[in-house]
Amino acid sequence: MSITRDSLLTLEAYSKIRKSSKPEVIAHRRLRSVALGEHVTVQFEDEQTIRRQIQEMLHIEKIFEEEGIQAEIDAYAPLVPDGSNWKATMLIEYPDAHERKRELARLIDIEDRMFVEVEGHARIYAIADEDLERENEEKTSSVHFLRFEFPSAARQAVRAGAQVKLGCDHSNYPAHLTIAPDTLASLAGDLQP
Repeated sequence: MSITRDSLLTLEAYSKIRKSSKPEVIAHRRLRSVALGEHVTVQFEDEQTIRRQIQEMLHIEKIFEEEGIQAEIDAYAPLVPDGSNWKATMLIEYPDAHERKRELARLIDIEDRMFVEVEGHARIYAIADEDLERENEEKTSSVHFLRFEFPSAARQAVRAGAQVKLGCDHSNYPAHLTIAPDTLASLAGDLQP
């Protein structure tokens, strides 16, 4: 199912369920988030997370005109996985502003060094920040959008229960971990055979 104007709640209907549905939304987001080291979090998106994001934007901005609603859908819909990939928002977080500035300068191109590794298969490196101009030679952004495009055999292996690692081989942020079984089960559902 894709996100269309007709599949979204009206501002009034969303306002009624916004608070009561928040714990469920947080639990789903937490299930699909992976902390890689102390400073990088990868939030894997799906239709549910993106639908909520669109509804939130419409709510916050009080958008109810067709054009504005369609603009939000067009902005966020590309972040929904399409069956052959995982799509994610990568957050680089340093609470201290001076440390953040220094580390973002040290982490230029980190988004291109992010990978998933399906047991028995070659690493799949992220395709980062498509449709966005992010060239900054002084520092990287603290938010990146990643797409991990799976070959058919790797998709089948994930769906069959293979272990998957998430990692980064940037020289200033080497890290990797095995994705937890419950998170991996949710992510496996994003892949078509």
